[in-house]
Amino acid sequence: MDPYRTQANLLKLMAHPTRLQILEALLHDSECVCHLSALLHKPQPYVSQQLAVLRNGGMIVDEKDGTNVFYRLVDGRMAAVTAAIVTGDEGEMRTTAPQHMRLRDCPCPKCRAGDGCGD
Repeated sequence: MDPYRTQANLLKLMAHPTRLQILEALLHDSECVCHLSALLHKPQPYVSQQLAVLRNGGMIVDEKDGTNVFYRLVDGRMAAVTAAIVTGDEGEMRTTAPQHMRLRDCPCPKCRAGDGCGD
């Protein structure tokens, strides 16, 4: 495939405000759909649809952990591209320790667990 077409397809996937917000959240840590829904104040089915678009486009992968499914960026290149677009940074955030933002109204295991996550 033409490299310009590949890059254009990547940009098309990212050309949506909610998908950019999801990608930005995944810069810090892997997250489940219920957490992303609470974080973005969007209905879970809507967030799931956006996650499917990103997953089908090869930008994110899902990993099952018991009954939970967590999503993460596919690799460091996706982190760098995302960081460059949403923060103007070249992916430096990905090299720091993961930071899960604990939310009071989120039922996800990371928010319920006493795992030392910041508020």
